[in-house]
Amino acid sequence: MFTIEYRVKEPVMNSVTLPEGSCMPALGLGTWHMGETPARRAEEIAAVRLALELGYRVIDTAEMYGDGGAEQIVGQALAEALRAGTLAREQVFVVSKVTPHNASRQGVAAACERSRRRLGLDHIDLYLLHWRQGERLDVVVETFTELVTAGKIRRWGVSNFDMSDLQELARLPGGSAVATDQVLYNVSRRGIEFNLLPAARQRGLNVMAYTPIEQGRILGNAALRDIAAAHRATPAQVALAWVIRQDGVVAIPRTGSPAHVRENAGALGIHLSPRDLEAIDRAFPPPARARPLEML
Repeated sequence: MFTIEYRVKEPVMNSVTLPEGSCMPALGLGTWHMGETPARRAEEIAAVRLALELGYRVIDTAEMYGDGGAEQIVGQALAEALRAGTLAREQVFVVSKVTPHNASRQGVAAACERSRRRLGLDHIDLYLLHWRQGERLDVVVETFTELVTAGKIRRWGVSNFDMSDLQELARLPGGSAVATDQVLYNVSRRGIEFNLLPAARQRGLNVMAYTPIEQGRILGNAALRDIAAAHRATPAQVALAWVIRQDGVVAIPRTGSPAHVRENAGALGIHLSPRDLEAIDRAFPPPARARPLEML
């Protein structure tokens, strides 16, 4: 049994502003690897329900996760919460993604329909192209725009797009409507800080950071552990607080564990000092040059 022994301040769900003016909370729940194991279904649904009860309002998923199983998990958890009256549909920001092999005009539209059915929703709040793989980007943008007009998605974005991809996107008709770029970002994977993150901010494009605690591999770092001890927190909370302190950045740590959902929420109550940030920079130096975009 996972027991939380540390102090957690009352969380305040800070947010980022999307290009059209609406807001998206800065901490969400990722669902990568959910829906893969039937024996874990009940625990995973409970994790999503708990996240909603704790105030998480961004739930990130994809048609690829569990071959649609993660979307079904999210859909059931949302349906239960809506039936219970604990939240309204407009309070939840659901993100899903289409894989590149479905990125034709007919393929995107059909994939969106399947995702909406699995989620049990009349619309998806943010729909992303999961990564690039030879698809015609102009066709993807046109189809996303048609889905927005039809009310099937509210807005669209991209995932795993590097600087050159974003520049190509900006040249396309309708490309300026992109709402976010979801990329790998955490204290140990800081390459986007050299050019992609500043460029995104300049054009009002938000960044969604996936794997913000590096799948747990950074949690034994001495600097993170010392900072966590000073804040009576955990290294995971410190790593998340470091990501979401930044303007225009949303973190979507993935977990199917209710205990870790609760732990991650504690990051909202941590305010890192300049000394904390300097210690993290020494342990995980920022990039000194441009690097290829890292992906998982």
